[in-house]
Amino acid sequence: MVRLNRTRMDYLEEFQALIDAYNAGSLNAEAFFQQLVAFAQHLNEEERRGLGEQLDEEELALFDLLTKPQIDLNDADRDKVKATARELLAQLKAGKLVLDWRQRQQARAQVRVTIEKLLDLGLPRAYTPELFEEKTSAVFQHVYDAYYGAGRSVYAQDA
Repeated sequence: MVRLNRTRMDYLEEFQALIDAYNAGSLNAEAFFQQLVAFAQHLNEEERRGLGEQLDEEELALFDLLTKPQIDLNDADRDKVKATARELLAQLKAGKLVLDWRQRQQARAQVRVTIEKLLDLGLPRAYTPELFEEKTSAVFQHVYDAYYGAGRSVYAQDA
């Protein structure tokens, strides 16, 4: 889950803290099991969240990058961010994430410009210039890390 959506890093940290507490002897087996069951329920809720947001795993990763930490958005703005995430993925996949795009400076620049343009057009006014720059960089880094080019990505490997 963390590999597909880096905003879920807190789940990995929570799991590691559970293991560390058990290994340190501060949790007995029964308490560890109860906390592990509760943790698994949180994971199941997180897996279902994409369905509730009506986003697939790739779109949800972009949406999370654009909205976390919590940004004050109304329902219309949230829908606008979702639509922007969908459109951005579609445009990038349609011709920007070509074979070896990460190795060629011009191809990387085209991806960055596409991200900037679409986010500029699609994000609501709640995104200040500083927040916009932060989100643009985060989205570019995510795309760089997750999409290898020519249809290969961390998402395609799970299929």
